[in-house]
Amino acid sequence: MPTRQGSIRLFRLFGINLFLHWSWFLVGVIEIQDRRHAYGGLLWNVLEYLALFVLVTLHEFGHALACRQVGGQANQIVLWPLGGVAYVAPPQRAGAMLWSITAGPLVNVVLAPPLWMLYFHGTAAGWAQSMPDFFPFLQTVCYINTGLLAFNLLPVYPLDGGQILRSLLWFVFGRARSLLIATCLGFVGVLGLIAVAIWIRSLWFGLVTAFLLVNCWRGWMQARALDRLDRAPRREGYTCPVCQVAPRRGLLWLCGKCRQSFDTFETHALCPYCQARFTETPCFECGNLRPFSEWSVPDSIPPRI
Repeated sequence: MPTRQGSIRLFRLFGINLFLHWSWFLVGVIEIQDRRHAYGGLLWNVLEYLALFVLVTLHEFGHALACRQVGGQANQIVLWPLGGVAYVAPPQRAGAMLWSITAGPLVNVVLAPPLWMLYFHGTAAGWAQSMPDFFPFLQTVCYINTGLLAFNLLPVYPLDGGQILRSLLWFVFGRARSLLIATCLGFVGVLGLIAVAIWIRSLWFGLVTAFLLVNCWRGWMQARALDRLDRAPRREGYTCPVCQVAPRRGLLWLCGKCRQSFDTFETHALCPYCQARFTETPCFECGNLRPFSEWSVPDSIPPRI
């Protein structure tokens, strides 16, 4: 997954930081040079690439704002040549996850009618002759928006379509099994995309497919971890202050200092290996990070001062 490393912070909007990876400029130069004959001037090639930037940014902000609307956390977006990633952490509920994922493609759905209406109006008005640069630019923007929408809606995990499918399956099969099914179907879809990349002889499409394959594998590993988590017994006496669900028993918490796993409720938020104390504890059910003191404590265990 792309990270902030090697990225430039462009701006902060609605409390969300937008970062642009340096490779975006490199690929931009290549793309602009490849399409330098599409327009009468280089400026239109630059505007075309900027249009792609705007469309991807709006798509990712759709994810982030929807996640916040359902009570999740979203404060970072990273754009890189293979697309954009909104780092969202919605509450661990099927409905919240579904809305957080669907809102991204929904932005492209909303943009599609006015863009295509303007294009068809320009066709009837003869813009191809009167505005020989603007009209192909408008046509390209329509194609980019529609292409982003169609590609993202493919039911291949981790594309939006695959994650929407996973969210719908969540209602029936639960958190872990829905992800397992979605990733298994994702592997099949990735194999199809690999065949397409070979058929059209596109290195760029092959890189995108490789990225999908890696993240589909990560999703499958996460599904196995979630399945083990769901099978673990719950600890009585403690409940999450947000979702009111009892935590699981087991070595499920990772110490950020010594990287050892431990049961934070058994040791009262103290790492038994390096003695590091943690003031906040994450809930694996709703995804919220809350102070350990807010989790209810069994009556049989005296509070620690």
